[in-house]
Amino acid sequence: MHPSKVVREKVQRFTDLPNIGPAAAKDFEVLGFDAPSQLVGADPLELYQSLCIATGARQDPCVLDVFMSVTSFLGGEPPQPWWHFTERRKRRYGQL
Repeated sequence: MHPSKVVREKVQRFTDLPNIGPAAAKDFEVLGFDAPSQLVGADPLELYQSLCIATGARQDPCVLDVFMSVTSFLGGEPPQPWWHFTERRKRRYGQL
């Protein structure tokens, strides 16, 4: 969902989260999650690395940006576009 349309109190499905559409929602299901609440406190890098392993393919680093945006939101921050996390990702994790 576009971050400007997210209503924190109405988040029930993965697609209710900022920056999550049907494809990213399936990624969470591949990782074994059933509900957004299960992602509270998750480490975005661990999610990214687990998805790479589960799919047998290196995911684009922007997937990590999306995971960072979701975990930030679930940690209480306002919803932000995923690309706002790109520089933070590069500083924190370097090149993937």
